[in-house]
Amino acid sequence: MTDELVFLDHFDGPGLDSTVWFPHYLPHWSSRAATAAKYEISESCLQLSIPPEQGLWCGGDHTPPLRVSGIQSGNFSGPVGSTVGQQPYRDGLVVREEQEPFWGWTPEHGTIELRARADISPRSMVSLWMVGLEDSPERCGEICVMEVFGNTVVPGESAEIGMGLHTFRDPATTEDFAAVRLPIDISDFHTYSVQWSAGQAEFFVDGQQIRTCAQPPAYPLQLMLAVFDFPEWSTGEDATHTPTFTIDSIRGHTP
Repeated sequence: MTDELVFLDHFDGPGLDSTVWFPHYLPHWSSRAATAAKYEISESCLQLSIPPEQGLWCGGDHTPPLRVSGIQSGNFSGPVGSTVGQQPYRDGLVVREEQEPFWGWTPEHGTIELRARADISPRSMVSLWMVGLEDSPERCGEICVMEVFGNTVVPGESAEIGMGLHTFRDPATTEDFAAVRLPIDISDFHTYSVQWSAGQAEFFVDGQQIRTCAQPPAYPLQLMLAVFDFPEWSTGEDATHTPTFTIDSIRGHTP
């Protein structure tokens, strides 16, 4: 039996598919206006970017200071003043702007595949990760398909590719994450994927199996794609650099 293609986004249209993607990064802790993704779609690719003039995300509260441009395929949080919200970054955090629940593409098993490239400096990073919507507090585990920090990159030669599972507040998910150095140039397109079942998650880069983790989340997860910038990490030479994350396609298969 061959896998069935159940999701495909080649980013061929004039804009993001609003039935799938929410073009903000965790806006309940801030606002939609302050967390809107900077992106463009051209030549059948989505490019997320952080221009030099972009402001901080949750400025004055998040440590370390960061800037982010990201999209997500789901969103859930409570009313203003509530502590109910995805991925709180500190204890006692409360919702600042109420959001409508959004369920775009939220798979709960199968193969998820990203074809992408990145242009990042030592102060920036890119990632595709999958998290629970936290409609119940324990449904918060994460599968990180890929994560690359620019300070691990040897330009044109290699990079550390992070992949694995994060427990957060889900006692049923195993904490099992590692960054593996691979001989790839991240400025070129590569394919990053996970094969996810109830019992394990297998991680691949360009079709080569890199890691296997047991006890991944066993509930629907939303996708999150983002490029991040950490101004305090600047070397000075990269102050005007615009980090970008260019996505050619995302595919989903089920057995």
